[in-house]
Amino acid sequence: MASLPDDAADGDVVRVHDARGRFYATAYLNRRSKIVLRVLSWQDEPIDADFWGRRVRDALSLRGAFEPTAGRRLINADGDRLPGLIVDYYAGWLVVQISTLGMDRMRAAIVEALREVVQPRGIYERSDVPERTLEGLELRTGSLFGPDPPEFVEIVEGPARLLVDIAHGQKTGLFLDQRLNRQAAASYARDRRVLNCFAYSGGFSVHAALAGAREVISIDISADANRLAERNLALNGFPQSPVIEANCFDWLRAASDRDERFGMIVLDPPAFARSRSALDNALRGYKEINLRALKLLEPEGILVSCSCSRPITRDAFATLIADAALDAGRDLQLLEDRGQPPDHPVLLAASETNYLKCVILRADGTRPA
Repeated sequence: MASLPDDAADGDVVRVHDARGRFYATAYLNRRSKIVLRVLSWQDEPIDADFWGRRVRDALSLRGAFEPTAGRRLINADGDRLPGLIVDYYAGWLVVQISTLGMDRMRAAIVEALREVVQPRGIYERSDVPERTLEGLELRTGSLFGPDPPEFVEIVEGPARLLVDIAHGQKTGLFLDQRLNRQAAASYARDRRVLNCFAYSGGFSVHAALAGAREVISIDISADANRLAERNLALNGFPQSPVIEANCFDWLRAASDRDERFGMIVLDPPAFARSRSALDNALRGYKEINLRALKLLEPEGILVSCSCSRPITRDAFATLIADAALDAGRDLQLLEDRGQPPDHPVLLAASETNYLKCVILRADGTRPA
């Protein structure tokens, strides 16, 4: 029968043994968490400064060389065998996000390893995610090393220049998991009228405009996100590109009433389902926005549809889009079935790490009633 040591405090690193008393893994403990033990190593090794240095170097080696002006994920939590730790790189600045008690106890050692291996300009913490409350932790933000970051850090993403708000932006400042999908989607934008829904800071919009879109309209409910999208579009030479503050569901409905048409629509909403209890409502929400987008697409139009909801599988996402197409009377061709980039590695033993769905589809004309 499984048992926990009485002398180990929550957050401690413990040695896990099997039923025969043989070493099994090194993990950190939190009795109040949904996941009581999170494995750090399958080897019987000390979790010390050498361990953290090796793991950081391993993560950098996996990513290979990249330009110092780039944006990249350096450590992807479970995908890099460091559960509860995310580290993102923005043109020399590091943003650290810690979501578990065990990793929270290791903050100083993590910062020291990052300083030594990466030698960043500064390290800023964005541990302001709701998962921390489930671990009994308070939210934390602020500089961990070096000066405070500037208001905006400029990165280069392919042909695009993007401003990142490290201190106040969503996640760690930018959705780096979509960086290759933004560029892939742009290859279909030339000469099309493009609508980018849930646009945040305008990454898909900037790439589409640079690729030769005839017009790009960006929609987001956040005034702060829209101001940043306007700045990003202007930075790339498109200061007149419309950015509209609106609820995307309402805007799509009104656009349908106006009989508007678009050659390409991007749907990149926030996670509608963070837990299985929210799954049914999330599936209905995803189907609704895809249905409304399909009704607005011109014949042979392009739909780029994304979901970052972990409980929604790839099969379930494909099914709901197929159902939306059936209701809209459109036939869809799957052009690209995409996910997260290589700097967001997936741990096969943890299916939830394979969370990002991004499909690029071509819609034919509406079928006769």
